[in-house]
Amino acid sequence: MNDEPGAPETASEGAFGIDAFTLDDRLRLFHFAAAEKRGEYLWLLRALDRGRANYQVLLHTSEAAGLLERIAAEHPAAAAVGDVQPLLDALTEWRVLDRSHDGTRAANLAEYRNRHYVYQFTQAGYRAYRAVEDVLGARLEDAQLSRLVFPDVLADLHALAEANTAGDAEEVYRKLGRLDSVLNEMAQRAARFYLMLGDLARTNDTRPEVFLAHKDALLTHMREFTAELGRYAPLLAEAVEKAAATGVERMVECAAEADERLFRSPAERLADWRHRWEGIVHWFAEREHSEAERLQDATVTAIRSVLALLRRVTEARRGGVSRESQLRHLAQWFTSCESDDDAHALFQAVFGLGAPRHAGVPYADPEQIPGRTSWWDAEPVELARTLVQSGRTPALHGPGRIERNDAQRARLRAGQLKEQAERRSAAASLAADGAYGRTLGEAETRALLGLLDLALAARVPASRTVAAASGSGSAHGVRLTLIPAEGSTTVDTVRGRLHLDGLRLEVTA
Repeated sequence: MNDEPGAPETASEGAFGIDAFTLDDRLRLFHFAAAEKRGEYLWLLRALDRGRANYQVLLHTSEAAGLLERIAAEHPAAAAVGDVQPLLDALTEWRVLDRSHDGTRAANLAEYRNRHYVYQFTQAGYRAYRAVEDVLGARLEDAQLSRLVFPDVLADLHALAEANTAGDAEEVYRKLGRLDSVLNEMAQRAARFYLMLGDLARTNDTRPEVFLAHKDALLTHMREFTAELGRYAPLLAEAVEKAAATGVERMVECAAEADERLFRSPAERLADWRHRWEGIVHWFAEREHSEAERLQDATVTAIRSVLALLRRVTEARRGGVSRESQLRHLAQWFTSCESDDDAHALFQAVFGLGAPRHAGVPYADPEQIPGRTSWWDAEPVELARTLVQSGRTPALHGPGRIERNDAQRARLRAGQLKEQAERRSAAASLAADGAYGRTLGEAETRALLGLLDLALAARVPASRTVAAASGSGSAHGVRLTLIPAEGSTTVDTVRGRLHLDGLRLEVTA
């Protein structure tokens, strides 16, 4: 049995291309990243990659050197690369590059015997180079949760159901492939994000200012993501169920039919696309055990961890210096002590673990505990915290003086009465003229939104099998009722248009 399923120990007889690379061959691909001249190897591979981007697949030694010179004009560090021929030979030995004989460059028999070689990336070698470049080019911006992808996923699921119903195999193939790639990217982003949080927590031990500089952005980002995920999770689950209702086997067969992978048998394509659809179902349609639910729980846990870390940093820095700085200075003082007696004296002054503090406090009711009872058997006496910490008995103080500002209270009361009058007037205008067929003013808009909030809160939650129930809310002498309606209705306001799907508003006195 192989240690890694995707890395065969030995290649089969009929394998070619990247399948011919054994486990040892694939590990040797990364030798250039740990070699003594790893910087020179990297710049040479970057030159070959630039040629590949310009459709120069086969490169002679002189052409590779020319590309290096052009790169050195932009990046002076590339000028340190010396002779490229031994570098090309080493990369060929590690199977990062493939070397072939180019007889067309020979002008005579002697040049032909000199064996002019051209080089190009192997498939596995190019993947190894790109993996190293991905690590070198990784940035903190790559570790973030993608909340803007949920509307696209929802739209793709609806389009997938329509394409499967219509029997459009190519559209089913495109939508399923896009959904699979989006979910893979979302999982990778989430994994990188939570790893970044762990690194940030460890960095806080040495550089708390780094954490304090990013805490607000982190908390805002996570809260927006979990709110968006909670809003779209039921919609995505419903869309997955709707797509499954059009026929899962038919969908998988359509995707496998349009799949253009040459070296996969029809059975392997069916199994692969069935596995991808099961992954989509596992992401959104398994309720409490779905990946979306787990991702939301992980985000909420991360928010709590960041808040706890913020609390710890704040408490450590409350004295003006961090706990780490205090301990470092204390350790330096211990090191500077000339004798053990001085060190013991410093220890006693800092930690105060010498003689105990004696306090004599009587019971609140001395007659409750007989005088003959041993201290080991008697109930303990409650001590005040100030007595234990400082040796001072707590003193009782009267209540503080209450400052009353009658003028400010009068202004606030007048403003409150004015606002209530405006709301009543706006509510009465809504009841008289209705909410449709005109543009609502600012006061009417605020009154309508308040009534709509009360009506939505009082409405019975809708299920997947029961139509949306009506609800109502009343305030300021008027009542707003939500009435189920066909299609959608629109209310024009000074702030914009309010679209209500399947509902109509009725405002009555």
